[in-house]
Amino acid sequence: MRRYISLLLFIGLAFWSCEEEQPPEDKDTTPPTVTITYPQSGSTVYEIITITCMSSDNEGVEKVELWVNGVTTGVTDDTEPYSFDWNTTTLEDGSFTIIVRSYDLSGNTTDSEPIVLTVHNTPTEVTLWGVVYSVEDTDSLDLYSSGLTGSIPSEIWNLTNLIYLDLSHNELTGSIPPEIGNLTNLISLTLYNNQLTGSIPSEIGNLTNLQGLGLSWNQLSGSIPSEIGNLTNLIYLVLSSNQLTGIPPEIGNLTNLIYLNLWGNQLTGIPPEIGNLTNITELKLAYNQLTGIPPEIGNLTNLEKLHCQNNQLTGSLPPEILNLTNLEKLYLHTNSLTGSIPSEISNLTNLWQLELANNQLTGEIPESICDLTNLTSLWLSNNQLCPPYPSCIEDYVGEQDTSGCD
Repeated sequence: MRRYISLLLFIGLAFWSCEEEQPPEDKDTTPPTVTITYPQSGSTVYEIITITCMSSDNEGVEKVELWVNGVTTGVTDDTEPYSFDWNTTTLEDGSFTIIVRSYDLSGNTTDSEPIVLTVHNTPTEVTLWGVVYSVEDTDSLDLYSSGLTGSIPSEIWNLTNLIYLDLSHNELTGSIPPEIGNLTNLISLTLYNNQLTGSIPSEIGNLTNLQGLGLSWNQLSGSIPSEIGNLTNLIYLVLSSNQLTGIPPEIGNLTNLIYLNLWGNQLTGIPPEIGNLTNITELKLAYNQLTGIPPEIGNLTNLEKLHCQNNQLTGSLPPEILNLTNLEKLYLHTNSLTGSIPSEISNLTNLWQLELANNQLTGEIPESICDLTNLTSLWLSNNQLCPPYPSCIEDYVGEQDTSGCD
């Protein structure tokens, strides 16, 4: 009897072991199918686009998942009809490869055939102050003195083909937005005579094609950004009548400048790098809080007009200025200059306007001033200059404090 029971146990164990070694007849190894139905490959999309697909499986689909450029977006759908809302607004314009991965209930997966979509969120046209402009065709926008109010509309920065933009002589308020850096084709930008506030955005340095930049007569504050040094094609730079407080040394990179106007700000110093601007013909630094002029200004041998009046200049008349033999206009009045007028003033033979009034100049006026035969305007009043005065300028000396004269 015992042998019979042992035999039965052996046969049962053997049967169980053989059954375990066989693959289960109901195991699902069939992957699902999946096809993107919308949009078609090659389509251009923008903002939020709905992507749809079909997927089926012999046992059932667990979910479908959206992949972009080989990376999962984490966006899934588990209910038919399957679809995804793909937000492209945070992406740069360009081409993207899309697939949908389908998962069945048994863990099998299938990827759809890829499609390529072009994201283009830049609009084809924009509306500014009631007028529609084509993004592709608009290269010039001249709205000088057009009665514009409010802040600069953000839509304007989509006009990336602009080469000329003039919004001056209006009543625009708010700051200059950093998106101004989008207009990389600009050659001329003028925003002067508005009510713009805040600092000059560093993104201004993206406009490397600029030849003319005018931001004067606003309420811009802070230092001129160092990125201004990227604008090496600038010929005219006008930042006058604002509340700017500093000039970066990078201004010395602007070696093509012929006109620089920083008149009427709150500048306290001039970096020596200004001496690199050897092509400049007119330099306006008046009505600031400057206490000195760097000697490097003597490098500006093409300078014809130098405006440094109404500052806080002290010490003697800078000798480096006497090397600027192309000067036609020299304005140093209304400062606190001391010492005498040097005889080398005669070096400036092209001068026709010399203004040194309202300083603390002393001593006698050198006879060599009579060598300036092109002078048509001379202003020396309200100093402490001593007689006798050269006969050629007696009528131009004006009122003097001679109490310290012998």
